[in-house]
Amino acid sequence: MNTTKKTFSIRDLENLSGIKAHTIRIWEKRYNLLSPERTDTNIRRYSLESLQKLLNITLLYSNGHKISKIANLKEGKIPEIVNELISKNNNSQVINTFKLAMINFDEQLFTRTFKTLLLDKSFSEVFKEVFIPLLNELGLLWQTDTICPAHEHFISNLVKQKILISTQDLSVEEASNKKTTFIAYLPENEIHEIGLLYLNYEIVSRGYKSVYLGQTVPLESLEEVMKTFENATFLSYFTVSPSKDKVDDYITKFRSLSANFTNTKLWLLGHQTQHIDQEKLPQTIEIFSSIDKIVERL
Repeated sequence: MNTTKKTFSIRDLENLSGIKAHTIRIWEKRYNLLSPERTDTNIRRYSLESLQKLLNITLLYSNGHKISKIANLKEGKIPEIVNELISKNNNSQVINTFKLAMINFDEQLFTRTFKTLLLDKSFSEVFKEVFIPLLNELGLLWQTDTICPAHEHFISNLVKQKILISTQDLSVEEASNKKTTFIAYLPENEIHEIGLLYLNYEIVSRGYKSVYLGQTVPLESLEEVMKTFENATFLSYFTVSPSKDKVDDYITKFRSLSANFTNTKLWLLGHQTQHIDQEKLPQTIEIFSSIDKIVERL
């Protein structure tokens, strides 16, 4: 699927709203909530406006409003009630709003919604309670062809942007915790950056000095960083790289590279770390099962 969708199938609506296609058909027939167009072969096709209406209805329904009562509301009343729920930071509706921003490639809607969240939540709460569930949903939507890769890239890059801005806001003052310097990087061919960016935010928020190297960093180039910082903890996220058959070799090479630097450590997390033989690891290399586990150590 390589084109941006302007109309949606009933299966798309099911995937985006979480409401079963069978239920959507009943709501259409019994309450006339949606009015899809029909193809020559009698297949339902829904407009963007229909998708938005369904997402709004879904929020009201999940918050205890009976579908029969929703059906009797005037057209402008549904968004009004939805906005009241958004103002109370209802995470489900916020995620739906971000989905609409994604479908429309609407950066302004994304930013307005994000700023509303920050009125009552910390950035850390926004990331954990909203961005992580949103990104998890987008992965499933992409796999089912409900959205195209451009949609996922659009939202992912906006999330990265917000992490970077929030980190920059913290970085205006000199680091207060100087006992170690964290070096955040991704190994070669690794581009899945959001988790590492957020960890870097948590590190900076706790007053540590951080050096963020970013994506696909050659292992050999880390030696120059080791020479620069006496107490350095390297932090990396192995999502798809190094591959299963190369991850132990990567660890061996890192140990060799850092052998002359007694206070150098390596903290790792990500899917590929399950293939590392942890019993053979020295004390200077640790594997963490989640972002929260690392945050607990900071």
